[in-house]
Amino acid sequence: MKVRKAVIPVAGLGTRFLPATKTVPKELLPIVDVPSIQYVVQEAVDAGIEEIIFVTGRGKDSIEDHFDDAPELEQVLTDRGLTEMVKMLRRIAEMTEVVSVRQKKPLGLGHAVLCARDLVGDEPFAVMLADDLIDSDVPCIRQLLEIFQDRNESVVALMEVPDTEVHQYGVIKGNVIKERLYQIEATVEKPLAKDAPSRMAIIGRYVLRAEIFSILQKLPPGKGGEIQLTDGLAQLVRERKVFGCEFLGDRYDIGDKFGFVRATVAYALKRPDLKDKVLEYLKTTTS
Repeated sequence: MKVRKAVIPVAGLGTRFLPATKTVPKELLPIVDVPSIQYVVQEAVDAGIEEIIFVTGRGKDSIEDHFDDAPELEQVLTDRGLTEMVKMLRRIAEMTEVVSVRQKKPLGLGHAVLCARDLVGDEPFAVMLADDLIDSDVPCIRQLLEIFQDRNESVVALMEVPDTEVHQYGVIKGNVIKERLYQIEATVEKPLAKDAPSRMAIIGRYVLRAEIFSILQKLPPGKGGEIQLTDGLAQLVRERKVFGCEFLGDRYDIGDKFGFVRATVAYALKRPDLKDKVLEYLKTTTS
């Protein structure tokens, strides 16, 4: 079955980026001049996803607005002869179909995914976390979709992390099936390094069968008193096969200040209009 929809939770308060996020959603903070959420949506579109479902919170309406038409702004730009900017805005508005649902209380990632149940229905679907920006030749979510099409089972993105960071992630216990592909036996949410079953961490890309919804609905709160998606996956693993894909690409944790700076520099270096200037500047700062 084709995966047509992607759920992107964006209800978080963005407190790590205050005061910038007091009135601006962190997902609209720019990587150079492109809101970070636009990169995540573009990844979904490039993978063939047809509909984006934002799980929003109070003050997050501007995220959906970013992907809507802006006729007044377009008219001003047209009057000024800035036709290329008008084309750019229209491309953004025409990227994909966007809908949203409100997560009224911050009850965890698993709860955020559950909020999208009525909009997803009984279809398999993708989940893409906006804090994970992944630069890759083949979109990360497409790498997972290809495995889903082959196996018809849920797939999560994996990345090996150092001992010092393992406590920040959901971690898997699993068997290697072939290069970069694991069958998952168990998942553990944010274990201490000494208790972790591996160093393979779950990163913010998932393709899930709709059975996850009934699991999340019955799931008791986990760490932090929240409904954890990792705990839902742990239950799903006991009921049917779940796979993990060690994806190819560079991942930036833009929910972290240093990760955001790294992403900004990396994406600036990909820009022909900025690369030489940024390289020259970096040389002066390290000399």
